Amino acid sequence: MVDRRTLDQLQAQLLRRIATQDREALAELYDQFSGVLFSTAVRILGDSHEAEEVIQDVFVQIWSKAASFDVALGTPLHWVLSITRNRCIDRLRARERRTRLAADARNLTDAGNADSAGQPGLTAEELALVRASVETLPQEQRQAIELCFFSGMTHAEIAEALREPLGTVKARIRRGMLKLREKLQAHV
Repeated sequence: MVDRRTLDQLQAQLLRRIATQDREALAELYDQFSGVLFSTAVRILGDSHEAEEVIQDVFVQIWSKAASFDVALGTPLHWVLSITRNRCIDRLRARERRTRLAADARNLTDAGNADSAGQPGLTAEELALVRASVETLPQEQRQAIELCFFSGMTHAEIAEALREPLGTVKARIRRGMLKLREKLQAHV
């Protein structure tokens, strides 16, 4: 039986090999970690299908970020567990955002169909103003905002989809939202 320290060293060596795009090393690491990562993801997400998707994303991230592993900062197991945990949290936030957006969309639809007793909501004119304001944003900001608020993607998912740094995506969303607030406040 191999002791924990030796195992950590062997796994760190696998990560170094993965950093050189060694597919066999990734397969070995997968065999060693997939079970514990999957059970962790199921425990956090409460859904085995979503957990499978997260684990696939985790191993894609391991493949692309293996060179960033630093043995001085922790063990390979803790590194891959933190990637898994972060991906699960991103997934939970995206799920929550989608649920909230769906409820907001239902409320807007209900408000649009409200009788004269009236429920608060946006008028057709106000909705047109919002749409027009979004259309005036620079394409990069508009795209990032639409992916975030209408597709329910996390900032990390948007960065990956657009092949842009995470900080760039966050800045685009922030700048775009500030521009929208400025444009819409002029009409309040």
